[in-house]
Amino acid sequence: MKNILVWFRNDLRLHDNLPLYQASLKAEKIYFIYCIDTRWFEETHLGFKKTDIFRTKFLLESLASLRMALRKKGSDLIIRVGKPEIEVAKVAEMLQVQAVFASKETTNEETLIEFILEKHLENKKVRLELFWNYTLYHLDDLPFPIQKLPNIFTEFRKCVEKDATLRSVLPTVQHFNPISHDFLVGEIPSLTDLGFQDVSISNKQVLHFKGGEKEGILRLQEYFWETDSLKTYKETRDSLLGANYSSKFSAWLSLGCLSPRYIYQEVKKYEKERIKNDSTYWLIFELIWRDYFRFVAKKYGNQIFQEFGIKQNSLQFKNDIYLFKKWIKGETGVDFIDANMRELNQTGFMSNRGRQNVASFLVKDLQISWIWGAMYFESKLIDYDPCSNWCNWMYIAGVGNDPRENRYFNIESQAKKYDAKGLYVKFWLSDF
Repeated sequence: MKNILVWFRNDLRLHDNLPLYQASLKAEKIYFIYCIDTRWFEETHLGFKKTDIFRTKFLLESLASLRMALRKKGSDLIIRVGKPEIEVAKVAEMLQVQAVFASKETTNEETLIEFILEKHLENKKVRLELFWNYTLYHLDDLPFPIQKLPNIFTEFRKCVEKDATLRSVLPTVQHFNPISHDFLVGEIPSLTDLGFQDVSISNKQVLHFKGGEKEGILRLQEYFWETDSLKTYKETRDSLLGANYSSKFSAWLSLGCLSPRYIYQEVKKYEKERIKNDSTYWLIFELIWRDYFRFVAKKYGNQIFQEFGIKQNSLQFKNDIYLFKKWIKGETGVDFIDANMRELNQTGFMSNRGRQNVASFLVKDLQISWIWGAMYFESKLIDYDPCSNWCNWMYIAGVGNDPRENRYFNIESQAKKYDAKGLYVKFWLSDF
């Protein structure tokens, strides 16, 4: 095959990247493209952008990092702004490629784009090849077909740990062909270009999240090797303040700046060179949770976006928009909830413990649809991933993979347990 166009999606890295690696084996010339989808920045019916500034800033930084990495290896990243199903097909025709290689997605908006793009490419006699590229365990290596995926995480985890093989990290391709100087690669747009005003991020953020493969690897090096924080991960992961109570890898995982297999490889290296304990295992345990929700999305399709969820349970909600906006702004009058929401609004991040509590409060106490909450998280979170976000919200609402019926978070007792001295609440509410 002479020419292949690699279409980057949520896999913005050169290491352990299956479409890129396969292209390097099969093509004489490889080109690279990323298309910023303008539909991401449209306003939802609830009055906020589908993708807000924190995630957009992280994306633009990740694209700049990827472009720099490709230029160092002799190539470049073609940037387009529009609809990927149209723009990728246009570039494929201009470059006279025989195939487009990309990572396979699982959720509806993304798979619809794949379908339409494939039709456009077929008209130009170009093939679209999609590769499973996001999970620790490959879809083809599961010890059961996807329709037999267990509905309880523990059953899934035990099965894959016992019977599934983990693939090795793929080699990183070291050199690529240059793009013709007269080909318009396009500029990475600014936040202003995409319709955002200049918004500063709070200096209270627990960690300075900067997008890109290089930054993701630096964060791993810091968390594992410089601060030795991995050895206490299980004990500290439910904390609320500070950079290193948890790994914070989720932001880089969400855009594929870090490969889960690379993280796994580094955990194993850490266990060999430093210490092997419950904490080192627990980080792998969380990667398996991430896998599980992507496989749940693969199995159930659009049900993960529907109010009845995968359990098809009938739920009744008041859906009071006034109360919802109070929750959004962190003005409910419940300090622990308000502190977490203000952290989210000012930084694009919230701890796992915080997410569980604000979700439970919205659904169980305010009786507002979990769909609304999931949409707001999609807008705000730097580390938004459709499968993890929507499946976690289903779980809290009682229509997902939670084996317990009517799980309820008592916010007062949660605050006493996880913020016993009130330091977190004071930290985030002190300016108000």
